[in-house]
Amino acid sequence: MTPSNANTCPREEIAAYLDGELDGAALTGFEAHVDQCGDCAAELRSQRQLLCTLAAAFGSTRQIELPENFTRVVAAHAENNLGGLRDKGERRRALQLCAILLLAAFALLGTASSGLIFRPASAFLRVTGSALDVLLRTAADATEGASIIMRMIARPSFTGPHGFGILIALIFLVAISLLPRLIANYHRTEFIE
Repeated sequence: MTPSNANTCPREEIAAYLDGELDGAALTGFEAHVDQCGDCAAELRSQRQLLCTLAAAFGSTRQIELPENFTRVVAAHAENNLGGLRDKGERRRALQLCAILLLAAFALLGTASSGLIFRPASAFLRVTGSALDVLLRTAADATEGASIIMRMIARPSFTGPHGFGILIALIFLVAISLLPRLIANYHRTEFIE
């Protein structure tokens, strides 16, 4: 016997062979392969045993003796057992039980998801809060520093003989610093049109 190759073994043809669906060259080829391949021969034996077991289990014609009026007795018991569901108190208890089960499911889901959702979300919020705190402090410090510098520049310049000229020079410097932004906005709107 030669070792079998899983790529060349016709495993799907085993069921067709057992059902008698193979004929001619396909039947001869399959039987020749099973003679040479130990794995396919073992699979064929296994499926034959399964079919024999199923035939023995379902082939017997034993019938179960049912008592007289079996269907009427089952229907009567079913009606009696469902009678409690028609009662308001029974429906209320069923609704309360469903609500308790729903709350328990949410509690268990919340416990399980805390590691997956809440911890990363709280870490993200903590980092975001720290970044916003740094940005706000930086903006406040920059504003405070700019106001101190402006006060120091404004005192002697406005009280001195050239105060108006310095004011115009400051306005000119602010305008020059805002000019590139104005040009960029103009070009951006030109591309959109």
